Amino acid sequence: MTANIPYVPPVADYAFLYGEAFGRDIVATASDGALTAEDAVEIIAGAGEFAAEVLAPLDASGDRAGAQLRDGRVHLPDGFAEAYQALIEAGWVTATAPASAGGDGLPASVGAGLGEIWNASNAAFALCWMLSSGAIHALDAAASEELRETYLTKLVSGEWTGTMNLTEPDAGTDLGAIRTTATARDDGSWSISGQKIFITWGDHDVAENIVHLVLARTPGAPEGAKGLSLFVAPRTLVNADGSLGERNRVETVAIEHKLGIHASPTCVLSYEDATGYLVGELHGGLASMFVMMNSARVGMGHQATGISDRAHQGAASYGSGRLQGRVLDRPAGASIAEHPDVRRILGSMSSQVFAMRALSVFVGDLFDRADNGEDVLRLAELFVPILKGWASEEALRVTSDGIQVYGGMGFIEETGAAQHYRDARIVPIYEGTTAAQANDLIGRKVLRDRGATVAELFSEIERTVATLRETDADVAARTADRLGRALESARRATEAILGFVGSPRDAYAVSVPYLVLLGTLAGGWMHALAVVAVAAHETPTETDAARLTDAGFYAAHHLPRVHALAETVVAGEIV
Repeated sequence: MTANIPYVPPVADYAFLYGEAFGRDIVATASDGALTAEDAVEIIAGAGEFAAEVLAPLDASGDRAGAQLRDGRVHLPDGFAEAYQALIEAGWVTATAPASAGGDGLPASVGAGLGEIWNASNAAFALCWMLSSGAIHALDAAASEELRETYLTKLVSGEWTGTMNLTEPDAGTDLGAIRTTATARDDGSWSISGQKIFITWGDHDVAENIVHLVLARTPGAPEGAKGLSLFVAPRTLVNADGSLGERNRVETVAIEHKLGIHASPTCVLSYEDATGYLVGELHGGLASMFVMMNSARVGMGHQATGISDRAHQGAASYGSGRLQGRVLDRPAGASIAEHPDVRRILGSMSSQVFAMRALSVFVGDLFDRADNGEDVLRLAELFVPILKGWASEEALRVTSDGIQVYGGMGFIEETGAAQHYRDARIVPIYEGTTAAQANDLIGRKVLRDRGATVAELFSEIERTVATLRETDADVAARTADRLGRALESARRATEAILGFVGSPRDAYAVSVPYLVLLGTLAGGWMHALAVVAVAAHETPTETDAARLTDAGFYAAHHLPRVHALAETVVAGEIV
């Protein structure tokens, strides 16, 4: 049984990504030299140590116990409250909060590493941090000074946690169907009534207050999404002096019994004349909430990466210690990790995890560069649905492969392999399904500018292919050939999408295959950049050799999927 194998944070990979993979010290660039890649690696190492010692030991026990609703209050599994206090005392919530909100303002590329580590060690616990982070960004972008002083400061310190209240029984992805109402009161507050479902960490006992960000419709507001406004509705009301007062009229009606992430309380909340406060402009709620939604969607990429890495670590550990049958062309006593097909599975998992990890850092770097005035925001926004959609879909493949390495033991809960698969299954669904991400990609990112941003991406990849062709290494030549051919298939698929002008259903019917195509291509690009960086080393190390092996595997086993997906995209809607 390997459910309790130690979690090993991928510090070496982050050192490589921050300092070498993209041809520069991306952390120094993002922070104007205030931080360097070495500083970031120390941060990642510290977070990894905290996660391994405090969060990872609660992962399996939290899954078994789950969140419990008793007497109208949600109680988290043993150890979670203490772990949360340790998290805020160590400053990890403040670390990634923007400086404009009073946080440390770590670059988004470093935040990607932290996001992976929290999710790898304990995905259910990490959701609290992720939702609070999103609420911080939303309030920082739109809240009044009074709301900032009352609520934002407490979120940044970690003393209070945040949630996102969008979904209702009859309003899932279609936010325009929201029917929760907000009516103005004479004192400047609003009366909020309605029911919200699937609210992650909507109630708990690890912090003294919860700041709900609620989308609601005001009297006379326009129909659809344009009529929505955003409100802060605390679980416990705040007195004028900042102390906590009476409980707000927000009731936890139920918590969902789910396939996975059992320790993350997914709540049904009922608002009955609850007190709320307007955030930003009236009827501007969706724009304000999109700040939080985008933050959460990028966070889902980090969650997919973390769960996938934990599944790979477990499978690799089990495979290296398990003896079963004589291994072809290996001496007696070789483990199952040496069986050709098990090697294939482990190679697939490893190469996928690196591709996800590198793309997460790259997307963070794009947003860092955009914040510093570089003209890369459109490219950064292009990658949001790709990272969320592709990484979350691939996490299902990786965690399923992890079970396969264990064989029958993988189907047994005690090994821990099944938990990773169960936990990963929600990632392609919440914060916008893969189809929702793909529709955003097609409609807002590709068709809107007639493929200009995608063409810019393709040009960047083409430059890397050219560099690879000039690199003196066998794996570089093979990677260049396979990535170059995949790029041509991606261009053909994009031309087809742009050609579906008179029949938009064709474009949207194949939007998910197109998203997965671009994600798979981007993963190959990340490996190609790694090959270029490794080839520059005068004295290759064992780690260098492993990176080249992963790159070669990805190019041979995953990039060919781009050609098949392109065939699907070109076909359009055929059902």
